[in-house]
Parts: sequence; C-alpha cells; structure tokens
Amino acid sequence: MKLRLAQVAAIAVIAAVATSPAHAGHAAREAAKQMVALSDGGTLYVFEGGLMAKEDRYGRATSVKVGTVVEAVDGRKITMTSNEVARLSQLLDLDHRG
Repeated sequence: MKLRLAQVAAIAVIAAVATSPAHAGHAAREAAKQMVALSDGGTLYVFEGGLMAKEDRYGRATSVKVGTVVEAVDGRKITMTSNEVARLSQLLDLDHRG
C-alpha cells in the first residue's frame, strides 16, 4: 500500500511539473504585474507602468517593435507599448544561472 501511494504521489508531482509553464521563470513571474498567454504559444509580461515584454514559446525574451499587435489566447488584440526585452531576458536568466 505504501509503495502504491508513493507511486501515485510521484506521478502527481511529475504531472504538475509537466503541465506548468516551463518557459516562465520565477523571477519574471514575480516582477510582472500581469502575464498574458499568447496565441503563438508565447507570453506577454506587463510590468509596472504598463511596460511590456514578450517571451516566445521556447522561453526566450523576444524583441518586438512598439506598436506591434499581438493576439492573446482568448482572442484579445494587445498593442505593444514598449519593448522591455533586456529586462525580461535578465529576469529569465536569473533562474537558469542562479
């Protein structure tokens, strides 16, 4: 019985890790005021003051021109008001480099 319970617990942990967004770094999530899932598989980070940065579906900070319209998973169209690519890149790297 204990072995079976341990197996179920291990599967639950693996499933939770597998379904969590692997591309979103903890530091980036903490710094962002809002995160929006995008239809291309990326994530839009909105920081204080409405500053924005885009992460691609592979977990890399991506440069986007101000004025570019991105589409959220729910169909909303969002116009990029800034390009905080350096800020997001640094936040994402914090989790990988320590």
